[in-house]
Amino acid sequence: MREFELIQQFFQREQADLLLEEKAQVSVVLGIGDDCALLQVPANKQLAVSVDTLVADVHFPADAKPEDVAERALRTNLSDLAAMGAEPLWFTLALTLPKNSEYVSEEWLRSFSCGLFRTANHYEIVLVGGDTTSGPLSITIQIMGAVESHQALRRDGASIGDFVCVTNYLGDGAAALAVIQNRLVLGSEHQDYLRERFYRPTPRLLESNLLRGIASAALDISDGLVADLNHICEASDLGAVIDVENLPLSPALIAINDLQQARTWALSGGDDYELCFTVSPEKMPELAMLIAEGKIYASVVGEIIAGSGVHCELDGETFELVVQGYQHF
Repeated sequence: MREFELIQQFFQREQADLLLEEKAQVSVVLGIGDDCALLQVPANKQLAVSVDTLVADVHFPADAKPEDVAERALRTNLSDLAAMGAEPLWFTLALTLPKNSEYVSEEWLRSFSCGLFRTANHYEIVLVGGDTTSGPLSITIQIMGAVESHQALRRDGASIGDFVCVTNYLGDGAAALAVIQNRLVLGSEHQDYLRERFYRPTPRLLESNLLRGIASAALDISDGLVADLNHICEASDLGAVIDVENLPLSPALIAINDLQQARTWALSGGDDYELCFTVSPEKMPELAMLIAEGKIYASVVGEIIAGSGVHCELDGETFELVVQGYQHF
């Protein structure tokens, strides 16, 4: 199949059936099929843009189901928009596919396309362009969203005394990878839950929208809590301390019956795609109300302090980590 036939069959026609036409008509002046897309940024909003590449056997197993790979690729990118408090609008897709492989078969491409547009439809985001080429299997997605001017959640707003909070559970991403790689065996219910967390992480878009005006700084947790919180510390020129006892662990993670390992994964395992954010003492009642109303599930896990770096403590003693987080190189 030629490149343009592939694009038209799997990434242009499919979208026309699945995505919300009204949103596309309002914001997309010219979409797939020309040299550039022409996009209309909403009035009085700033454009948020991010790009990530997922490589086979680095960010996902090469033999994973194509619909799972597609959902993971788009959802992890959507998490970057959530980290900024932005509304999803558009994305582009660059696919690198090995020649003469199953990845260029109609079956693989259709399954990938279905998973991609299932997620795109759910989060109301429109595919507006991309590229295909041959080479080792990799997926690059550039994602674009909009946020009210000067309302974006950033990394550089933390202050001494702010509480460090996280959404949902931590450590599931690393535990899921151990299950997928057959390094960890649990009951089927827990294994199914962890696989779902790996391939279909939930970008915390609803939560980040509620946190605008409450959080002083925020980001998503992709490389591990310690490594990512350190980005907030560096941007804010401060330090942080994490109370290891307060880390939120899922029932599946607790089921491994190794609390030391569970806490290590929660601190440095990565691939959780939850939000880490800071909240001043004055704003904590507002966060507490959102939690009480069931609008946000979040836990206080530490505090911003003077100094630098992220320090972990358990029962008043230093909790040592061999690995601080995922390293890209």
